[in-house]
Amino acid sequence: MLEQVASAFEQKDYKTAARLLKQLLKESPDNPWVQFYVGRLHEVSGKRRDAEKIYRRLLRATTNAKIMSQARQGLLRIEEMEQEERQRAISKATSDSSSSEQGILILEPISNESKAEAAQKFAKIMQIDSYSARLMLPSRGWRFYKTGAVGELNFYGKQLQKAKIPCFWTTLAEIKKIQVFQVNYFQESNFKPTAVCRNQNDQIGSLSFDWSEVKRRVVGLLPIFEKVVDRDIRGKVERKTQTQDYFQFCDLHIPGRHCILRFYDNDYDFQQGIEISDSSSINTIRINWNNLLRWLDQQLPSVKVSSDFTPFAETLLDQTEMLGQIESHIHLFRREKTNWDPAFHLYSGLIFVKNGVMS
Repeated sequence: MLEQVASAFEQKDYKTAARLLKQLLKESPDNPWVQFYVGRLHEVSGKRRDAEKIYRRLLRATTNAKIMSQARQGLLRIEEMEQEERQRAISKATSDSSSSEQGILILEPISNESKAEAAQKFAKIMQIDSYSARLMLPSRGWRFYKTGAVGELNFYGKQLQKAKIPCFWTTLAEIKKIQVFQVNYFQESNFKPTAVCRNQNDQIGSLSFDWSEVKRRVVGLLPIFEKVVDRDIRGKVERKTQTQDYFQFCDLHIPGRHCILRFYDNDYDFQQGIEISDSSSINTIRINWNNLLRWLDQQLPSVKVSSDFTPFAETLLDQTEMLGQIESHIHLFRREKTNWDPAFHLYSGLIFVKNGVMS
């Protein structure tokens, strides 16, 4: 009867094949050839997941070389069909101009308990091996994963979310829309704060707001690099760049005005505006900065502080082309350009877009 089944498949007479297999499953349900043809029937009926399960089970359970070869060919056919469908879907998703804008896909943290199962799904969706997929999925903080046309990222992102793999995506254009004001100092009148600041054209002015408008604080350390002379293990003199210290940055997000108030320790004018100096101690920049942050804690007790910039930046510092499209709005004196500056603005901008504009 197996010959009749094989003949029915050759003639694409799947109705006859199904009738014969129904009888064979009653007589010899464990026969690997019967199982293979059941998988083949699932495949031609569009039930690819059922077919894939049977093919993989046969590869694990049988030593028959011919069956194993047929099962591998079945898996290859399924993979090719899915690849063609994926390419058609991506082409359709990026067919209009708005869907072809440059975007970025971010993976959000997933619990270690869920990671093994999620890695299998992630590997299948993104067509990578399971080991690499597991390494890609973050346990803490965000991880940069991919840039490309936002239509394509939307295609992948929705599949990931459906598989319960947390992620989000946006266009670089959305990040560029955010206005950034460089704060010189804060002053307060009748309990209403005012930021004396410079706009993106370096014009000085002031912006009054209510504390209730601030929806997020973002803090991060930006490294200060210096050229140093050192000796290697053989005592040979070498010149290299080392991190000597850090600038401390803070952003206040005001999504209702689509702007960020940005300031950092070495630029903030502690002698102006609100009094934060501690008269009982030497007022170093570090002490003044800590006092400023404590003052902000008092004004914004329930506003979340995002502080995972450094581990996030380390996942994308090699993306020079993408980061080169982002204006950092950070005006530090640098002997050499660094990707840390646009990375901080991207981190803050992503938080702004995700929690401000999208909420």
